[in-house]
Amino acid sequence: MQQPISTPLSAIAPRATDAGAAAARYAVLRRLAPALKHDMVVHLQSVAMMAEVMSARMDKGEADTVELQNSVSRMNRLARQAVLACLKVTEWIDPAADESVRLSDGVQESYALLQSSLNFRGFSVHNAVAPSDFEVSRVALRNLLPAALLGLADAAHSTCKLTLEAQMAPDSVRLSIYCAEHIPAAIQNGADLPQPRLHWADVQALADLESVGLEVSEHRISMRFPRMVPTTALQIAPV
Repeated sequence: MQQPISTPLSAIAPRATDAGAAAARYAVLRRLAPALKHDMVVHLQSVAMMAEVMSARMDKGEADTVELQNSVSRMNRLARQAVLACLKVTEWIDPAADESVRLSDGVQESYALLQSSLNFRGFSVHNAVAPSDFEVSRVALRNLLPAALLGLADAAHSTCKLTLEAQMAPDSVRLSIYCAEHIPAAIQNGADLPQPRLHWADVQALADLESVGLEVSEHRISMRFPRMVPTTALQIAPV
């Protein structure tokens, strides 16, 4: 059986510069862009469609005052949801450096964005990270976890089941991703792969930037995140 990972640990580049980490982060955002765009557009499309329906009914003289008020209220709720979605997307582009997140919640954020694209390529993802109050840096997790998942998929010789699991210690957590249960499917090669590709040097550069321990073996990648104590003030979402 072919090995799932084509790049051994010894091939990982030496510690990269900040410029290398910035390039790696840009590559991750490029790969996340379709999902982030969808999260923004889906709510805006709903508002636009409802506005078109209201306009058509008004032109025909079919809408009464009560119906208009109800439609405006629904549009208002959808507009608020659209604002929240756009704010969440901007947090991926310009994150708060001192913001923390529960590990399980942060893993779910990244997993949800990548699930469709990985499934389309023939990979399945199993999130075995149990809910807990353990918090880590949101920026570090958002930088490293998508890069690790994409790096594993890009380096794979065959599609497989990617499993995420966490082992917690008092002051840190070891978040691992490993390939198992190889899935018979045609694997994309060369120019057919999503671009830009994520390499182990990119993951290493991001790990260095965020002071996250990184271990890569033939079938597994592990990241050790330090516990983060929340310091940011409570943020009130727009209503």
